Amino acid sequence: MTVDDAALTADGARAVLAAQPFSMLVGVRMTQFGDGRASLEIPVRDELRQQNGFVHGGVLSYAADNALTFAAGTMLGSNIMTAGFTITYLRPADGVVLRADARADGATRRQALCRCDIYAVQENGQEVLCAAAQGTATARR
Repeated sequence: MTVDDAALTADGARAVLAAQPFSMLVGVRMTQFGDGRASLEIPVRDELRQQNGFVHGGVLSYAADNALTFAAGTMLGSNIMTAGFTITYLRPADGVVLRADARADGATRRQALCRCDIYAVQENGQEVLCAAAQGTATARR
């Protein structure tokens, strides 16, 4: 994911997200952007599930990747991309919404280290931590 100058505001970040065809396919929405943080929510629907009925791990990875990079964008500014990330699946994800909460824990001029917790929000509002990720985003030259 790359982020341009417009993404330095919440509205600009939402515009970047809306310009990603895959993001629109998944149905993601940005609920927080700024001050080293970004949150994304994905409504859970049957097309996002795997054979056992849980949300597919690829959907969780997508959410972590984008949330991490948007959080980094609040620190690094324009023209960045994901350099890499790891994800740990803690339990199967099931619920009505997935929420990826990311924060930038530190940054240099060219790189930001970010962490992301992914929750499965239940119909009753209970949040279940189902995955955690850590990654870096790098400013492009």
